[in-house]
Amino acid sequence: MSNSTHPSRIRGLSEIVADYRYILCDAWGVVHNGVTAYPAALDALKRCRQAGRKVLIITNAPRPKQQVMEQFTRLGVDHDAFDAIITSGEAARDYLAARPGIRIHHVGEERDLAIYDGLDVSMAGEEGAELISCTGLFDDTTETPDTYADAFARWKAQGLPLLCANPDKVVERGDKLVWCAGALAESYAGIGGETIILGKPHRPIYETAMARFAELTGGPVDAGAILAIGDAAETDLRGANDFGLDVLFVTAGIHAEAYGERENPDTDRVNAFLEGTGIGARAYIPHLTF
Repeated sequence: MSNSTHPSRIRGLSEIVADYRYILCDAWGVVHNGVTAYPAALDALKRCRQAGRKVLIITNAPRPKQQVMEQFTRLGVDHDAFDAIITSGEAARDYLAARPGIRIHHVGEERDLAIYDGLDVSMAGEEGAELISCTGLFDDTTETPDTYADAFARWKAQGLPLLCANPDKVVERGDKLVWCAGALAESYAGIGGETIILGKPHRPIYETAMARFAELTGGPVDAGAILAIGDAAETDLRGANDFGLDVLFVTAGIHAEAYGERENPDTDRVNAFLEGTGIGARAYIPHLTF
């Protein structure tokens, strides 16, 4: 692993891609911002595929991959930029599928209900539930984790575990940051509630990625041949570091304000940020380009 808390800045992925056979790329903050796609990032991934690299999108979206594909189409994310998608929503589905008949209380927007399609689960109110299944806030435009303080207390009193289908705490939506399910899970854990958190930075989703790469290539995969790309320190970077993967850090994402100018981040501030989190990267770049 070539990660360092003092990574060099690169102009484009072409400077380092020859060292890797596989690209494991985050979605939100790297290839789109929740409103529109980033054409240069998509071009970079397409060029990697044209050069024989396998490209997986790994996202903490709390939805099935088909729904994410539909979102990509709406945002203008070209499906030719990747070979396959892995989502934390699929990991949550696997968890629930292993517990047929479980009674769940859903917390999140109505659009996320597709995560339960085809599963043997029963929707219940708080009092009748065995599990809180959280895909996000009911309304991330008006609510914050503090909105749920009373609910957290009730759930803890009932001994309800919280299944978090999206470990991200915040994501970009256009030029704004919005709260995600990971922030609710963090707050619930903070009062002693039991949480089950799936997706990045946790090991199982990286094991799924390794298996998917092996399927795509028809043989074993060396973790040293994988380059992870992401913008979020506690999910993308920490997860990749913990799994032993090199990382390309995209700085013009959710932490952009920490580094000065979005398009021209200050190297000393990038290094200080990484030192403070104890996370390394092979290199950094403001936006993903080739």
